[in-house]
Amino acid sequence: MQYHAYELAHAMISPMRFAVKGLRMGLQSPFNVFGMTPVGRNMAAGCEVFERMTKRYDKPEFRLPETRINNMAIPIEEETVLSKPFCDLLHFKRDTTSVGPRHDPKVLIVAPMSGHYATLLRGTVEAMLPDHDTYITDWADARDVPLAEGEFSLNTFIDYVIEFVQLLGPNVHVIAVCQPAVPVLAATAVMAADDLPNQPASLTLMGGPIDTRRNPTVVNNLAEDRPIEWFENNVISTVPFPNAGMMRRVYPGFVQLTGFMTMNLDRHREAHVDLFSNLVKGDCDSVEQHKKFYDEYLAVMDLSAEFYLQTVEEAFKNHTLPDGRMRHDNKPVNCAKISKTALMTIEGEHDDVCGLGQTEAAHDLTPNIPDDEHYHYVQPGVGHYGIFNGRRWRTEIQPRIREMIRTVEFKRRTGSTSTDETAWPEKYQTVSAANANIPKTDAAE
Repeated sequence: MQYHAYELAHAMISPMRFAVKGLRMGLQSPFNVFGMTPVGRNMAAGCEVFERMTKRYDKPEFRLPETRINNMAIPIEEETVLSKPFCDLLHFKRDTTSVGPRHDPKVLIVAPMSGHYATLLRGTVEAMLPDHDTYITDWADARDVPLAEGEFSLNTFIDYVIEFVQLLGPNVHVIAVCQPAVPVLAATAVMAADDLPNQPASLTLMGGPIDTRRNPTVVNNLAEDRPIEWFENNVISTVPFPNAGMMRRVYPGFVQLTGFMTMNLDRHREAHVDLFSNLVKGDCDSVEQHKKFYDEYLAVMDLSAEFYLQTVEEAFKNHTLPDGRMRHDNKPVNCAKISKTALMTIEGEHDDVCGLGQTEAAHDLTPNIPDDEHYHYVQPGVGHYGIFNGRRWRTEIQPRIREMIRTVEFKRRTGSTSTDETAWPEKYQTVSAANANIPKTDAAE
């Protein structure tokens, strides 16, 4: 009934929101003299804040029409390579005609399925585009997937990752951001155990809960303290009519958003107070910055109940992957089978979602990866989102991932272990001169 109550409340407040929108448009009309007075500006600002706080935010678009290679604008075409019921595999196809043939590594970014859309990684994708042939998983909102399409569980997630890697062919480099670290590491282990022809050349895990017993956070403690029945009884609902996924059991996006907001409620309250003040003052830059962030942050999607509950139980409560008890299709998931995939882990110094050491634990589970293909990096001064977005991601983290990928790519193709890119054949030297002196990534001891 929780979902039905939410939909009813949303429907009841819609006429009021439309009326407030009409009032705001009238006040902001250049022909309305009253709207230019202090009282009018305050009323218009209040209307806009109310409108934004009560509207439903649709799925954002990536809006990446171009990238730059050798200081030249390169058009980007977003294409769907494979469409599955719960996910589209998107390719950011670069038209490199103006710069000639490219030999850039193929990268698959596995976006988190944890409430927000894959567009949350827009900055991640944007930084990878100049030097990589980039793909991303675009997960579907479970409320839009008909019940006839079946369930989507943690095992299904693993199956999707395996299928995508096999489709993209040899020498694909996989990057898992946050939650997908567990199923992506498991999928890599399954591919290694089955000796599939296409195994990831490298695997980068960023802020992922591989072993949440290390330096547990508030999120980890919440999962540990409550039985799985509590989650099933309190956060799982049924999608109501007339949505395409009606009768599907889900973890609703609006429940997840409530959790996101309450973790930093004071900051969000202050942000909306500042929005009101900036609207009154006419500070357009600050208003646009607020809208850009919250249009993305407030756009959430439902997760299938079986996926959410299985993730909580296996990754946060029972720790089946690090303890070697995880199973996929009734077969054990043994990360020690991984030997053909280089491993890099990235953590943020101030990450309050995935504590320090939780992602690094992946190295202990993969003893058969060569020593020189273990990489670990902790980014000082950033929290969870700073690992994959923002200035530190662009200038410090992404260059290290890029260097690791290039090193592994060159080693796989030539058998050489050299990290001096200037000595490599020209076709591998796609880094611009401005980035030629990036810091070297430290290999894990």
